[in-house]
Amino acid sequence: MTRPTTRTCLAALTALVCAASSAPAVAQEGATGTSFVENFDTLDRKTWYVSDGWNNGKHQNCTWSKDQVKIVEGALNLTFEQRKLGEREFACGEVQTRKRFGYGTYEARMKTADGSGLNSAFFTFIGPADKKPHDEIDFEVLGKNPAKVQLNQYIAAKGGNEELVDVPGGANKGFNDYAFVWEQSRLRYYVNGQMVHEVTDPAKLPTNAQKIFVSLWGTDTLSGWMGAFNYTAPTSMQIDRIVYTAPGDDCQFAESVACVLN
Repeated sequence: MTRPTTRTCLAALTALVCAASSAPAVAQEGATGTSFVENFDTLDRKTWYVSDGWNNGKHQNCTWSKDQVKIVEGALNLTFEQRKLGEREFACGEVQTRKRFGYGTYEARMKTADGSGLNSAFFTFIGPADKKPHDEIDFEVLGKNPAKVQLNQYIAAKGGNEELVDVPGGANKGFNDYAFVWEQSRLRYYVNGQMVHEVTDPAKLPTNAQKIFVSLWGTDTLSGWMGAFNYTAPTSMQIDRIVYTAPGDDCQFAESVACVLN
C-alpha cells in the first residue's frame, strides 16, 4: 500500500490523518512478506523453511525432523511419532516462513493432533535468533483438551496473556478456521469466522515483524500445562491452508475474515 505524502495528508483534512496512515510502518520495520495464499498442493522450500535436527529445549521431548513434514492429498501433515533422533526418543514436525510479516490478517485452516502432552500450534514468532526481541502471537490446541484453543501473545519475552476459547465440535475432529487480525492499536482473534477475543492494551500488543509457523510437538515435563504425556501411536495435524492478507489488500479467498473486515 502506497504511503501518503505530506501534501496528500494535508489535503485529506489534517496532518493527523497522515500521522495515522504512516504509523504502522515503524512497527513493521523488517517485514518482507506480502499477501499470499498457501493451499499446500506442494511444499515450496523457497517459501517454507522446514525445521530439522534440533529441539527447542529441555521441555520438548521430540526432535524436529524433515521426515515428519509431508504433503498428503493437498494438506500439510506434521507428524509426531516414536523415533529416536539424537537425545530425544520422539520425532516431530514444524515449518516456518522464510519471510517476516507485519500488521494484517493471518489465517489457517487445520485439524489438530490427538494425544495428551501434545501441542498443535499456528503462530507467529520472532526472537533473539533473528536478532530481535521475543514477540509472538499464538493459537495452540493442547491434546489434553481439543475442545479449546489457547490464545496468547508475547511482547519482549513477556507472556501471561492466555485465553481459552471453545472450538465447537473439537479441534481434532475436523478442520476449523483460526485467524487473527493484527493492527497497531488492537489484536482480534477469530475461530470459524467469529471473533472470540480482542486485545487493545498497548502493553499486550507485539510490535515486531514475525515469521509464520505451524508445529506439532510434545512434552513430558510441562504436564501442568499440556497434560500428562501419553503416547500410544503416531498422530498428525493437518493444515489445509495458510493465508496472509496485508492491510489494504483485497481478501485472498472468499471465506476470509479479511473479506468481512474490508
